[in-house]
Amino acid sequence: MNFSNVDGIIFDLDGTLWDSTELVLTAWNSVLRKREDVRAEITLEDLKNVMGLQIKEIGQKFFPYLDESAQGEIMKECCALECEYILKQGGKLFDDLEQVLQELSKKYKLFIVSNCQNGYIEGFFQYHQLGQYFVDYECAEGTGLPKADNISLVIERNNLKNPVYIGDTQGDRNACLTAKVPFIFAHYGYGDVDGYDHKISSLLELTTLFPTV
Repeated sequence: MNFSNVDGIIFDLDGTLWDSTELVLTAWNSVLRKREDVRAEITLEDLKNVMGLQIKEIGQKFFPYLDESAQGEIMKECCALECEYILKQGGKLFDDLEQVLQELSKKYKLFIVSNCQNGYIEGFFQYHQLGQYFVDYECAEGTGLPKADNISLVIERNNLKNPVYIGDTQGDRNACLTAKVPFIFAHYGYGDVDGYDHKISSLLELTTLFPTV
């Protein structure tokens, strides 16, 4: 596929730009241990298996034996503590991330669309000092919309004509199909997909795929 006319690059966050799972796991289990209605703590594998889902969907998967109200309460507590941890500790950035963002931002507008809660992307920006490279971002809690709609929203409000989306899960792939945006699969991330327009094995490959000179 020819990407020569791309005018915007939209990134997923988890599994695409960084790995925050160990920190998130610590925060969430700290909440779960204090609740009598939760049967067990979650594992790192559990967490990686739900990356990319919306918060409500994660609550349904982890706590199917609880009603919707209790699920929502637990997830709200987990997400609040998670954001506190991120602001203090950050996550594990994937190799060469800042170098790649710095290079790409010379020519392309960069964005993030993630199925996360308010404060999560901001924590990523603040702790790692990477907000300067991005023009705009959106999250699921911010709009209450699914990822496909949030991708379309970012495209519309930034007047993009030929954007691409980079993500690592089937949910990302499905969102791109719905939003009619080319999908670049980050093969180094958490998931697997049934199709893509291009595949990368590292972030550094993006500087070749999207040359700035």
